Amino acid sequence: MGIEIIFLILAVLVIAFGVGVIVFNRRREGAQAPPRTAAHTAAQPRLADDGSAADQRADEPAVIDELPAGTMRERLAKARSTFASAISGVLSRSAITDESFDELEEALLRADIGVSIADELVGGLRARVKDKEITEPEALLNALDADMKSRLAGTDRSLNFEALDQGAPNVWMFVGVNGVGKTTTIGKLAKQQVDAGRTVLLAAGDTFRAAAAEQLTTWANRSDIEIVRGADGADPSSVIFDGVERAASKNIGLVLADTAGRLHTKSNLMEELAKVRRVAERGAGKVTETLLVIDATTGQNGLTQAREFGEVTDVTGVVLTKLDGSAKGGIVFAIETELGIPVKLAGIGETIGDLVDFDPDEFVSALFER
Repeated sequence: MGIEIIFLILAVLVIAFGVGVIVFNRRREGAQAPPRTAAHTAAQPRLADDGSAADQRADEPAVIDELPAGTMRERLAKARSTFASAISGVLSRSAITDESFDELEEALLRADIGVSIADELVGGLRARVKDKEITEPEALLNALDADMKSRLAGTDRSLNFEALDQGAPNVWMFVGVNGVGKTTTIGKLAKQQVDAGRTVLLAAGDTFRAAAAEQLTTWANRSDIEIVRGADGADPSSVIFDGVERAASKNIGLVLADTAGRLHTKSNLMEELAKVRRVAERGAGKVTETLLVIDATTGQNGLTQAREFGEVTDVTGVVLTKLDGSAKGGIVFAIETELGIPVKLAGIGETIGDLVDFDPDEFVSALFER
């Protein structure tokens, strides 16, 4: 009996010791875990490109508006990767060969610069090499860099704001298909214009998408500016007209007008969009910009959108969104060369400061950075 008691006591001690080790290790791990900071708890949910709250996994950090904005050069990693192999291939050879031209042409096509423009650029380089004007691989890349910049040079990319009679407001209309980032673009631009000292009002003309007005209201609250909205399904033209009249009565200088995401393949919807523009100018204001918002990741499809929208709304400029997430930034050349519509703004990230003036020299230099 005495031996059995001893064995029982030993067993209890072993179990107690094991439990103690487990508890100790768990406490030590808890002590080493980093504490949750105020930034983690206070961060707002990320807005999707249309301004709606996007699904966010628990292990993904929220985007905070106060994060420093990036530059175009910093954010074009994907676009630059399209040219990286071509550049390395050209520089790996001691002389310019047929393979050098093939690699450059392939890179241009993969970037969605367009077949005709790619042929023109590479054809020009071939002629200069044949004439002994260009003899070194490095000079070949520099020449392509310069040629691409020259194609985008000399274009007025400023946003048109006029001094109108009796304090009438300027109206900047935003058009484009659903999902390209119109609402987010309007929100970011509104904040920038307020920071620049202008008075701004938002007109929620996208009355067919249930959440559109709510999303635009969120952006209005961020910038502490007024918004005019109508009931779901209301006539978009009437909402924008009311917004212009409200701005005129309150001496507000700029109306940013959202419109419903129009499918460029639906003629009746495009005609309605043309009506929105006509009605916007019947009152006190004047439409001084019609900005087409295009998702850079759609590539050549963006050219089709620009052509169709331009026929009915007199597009004055393009906002190219999601440029940081696309390898197809070459669509800039197709839009400007074939349609003569300047790219005025570029979206290169999530924060308010990541809507930037489009700088063609910086854009091309970022592609050829090496």
